[in-house]
Amino acid sequence: MKDFAGKVAVVTGGASGVGRALGARLARAGMKVVLADVEAPALEKTAGALAHETGADVSGVVCDVTRLESVEALERAVVAKHGRVHVLCNNAGVGAQEDAPLWELPLSDWRWTFAVNVWGVVHGIKAFLPGMLAHGEAGHVMNTSSGNGGLTLVAGTPIYSASKAAVSCITETLHLQLSQQKAKIRAHVLYPGPHIVTSNIFDARRNRPAEFTREVPQKAPPITLDTIRSLAKLGGVELQTTTPEEVAEHAFQGLLDDAYFILPGTPESEARLRERFENVLQRRNPPPPAY
Repeated sequence: MKDFAGKVAVVTGGASGVGRALGARLARAGMKVVLADVEAPALEKTAGALAHETGADVSGVVCDVTRLESVEALERAVVAKHGRVHVLCNNAGVGAQEDAPLWELPLSDWRWTFAVNVWGVVHGIKAFLPGMLAHGEAGHVMNTSSGNGGLTLVAGTPIYSASKAAVSCITETLHLQLSQQKAKIRAHVLYPGPHIVTSNIFDARRNRPAEFTREVPQKAPPITLDTIRSLAKLGGVELQTTTPEEVAEHAFQGLLDDAYFILPGTPESEARLRERFENVLQRRNPPPPAY
């Protein structure tokens, strides 16, 4: 799909961060944008702000992506208002603070992270894709993964890494099956970056439902972007970051280019990726982490 004007986009996790930036970029392309998020006040504020900034038709629908019935209600609301959907961005994501070895992490952290990061993607595909295929027009499904897990991994974040690895596998399978069917819908996997993104995912606990309350108290103080920046500085490294707006620009260009892998990179990240695949090809044991 090359002409986005007048078409309809849905972005989950749209109240802030990468989701907000994606919504803004698609609105500037002339799309009618529906933002979905579980955080109602922020969602209302963001939808109003983007409508004012872009002059586009931007609205918000409160949605909990961990529940299929909520995502199905979102789909019905969008179709009732706009008729059909052309671009679906399954972007909602969280990250629990992983402050212990994998075998000591509370099960509620696993369940919450997978409920949003993995089931949120599955629910989005399940609720929206049949209608997108049925209307017969060109379109895109873009799922937000992460270089952490989706490509390589950080040993200290096993839950997040595993969830994003699942997103990558789900999306590649979707891409292959849509290609086999010669569908007009394209699948894309988005790896935000190339550096750590300045979003508020570090504060995802603000929206953590009671059903996923931790069984044990968190040991360490909450990690923030400033914490990571300070730790990097102590190690003699100036932390490089990427803004959500830069991610959104990469993402939109990827849609225009019909690129399955939307993957901005750096020489350092590409070297890590090559090393990982060389380890696989050479059957070498993964080396101990340097961090």
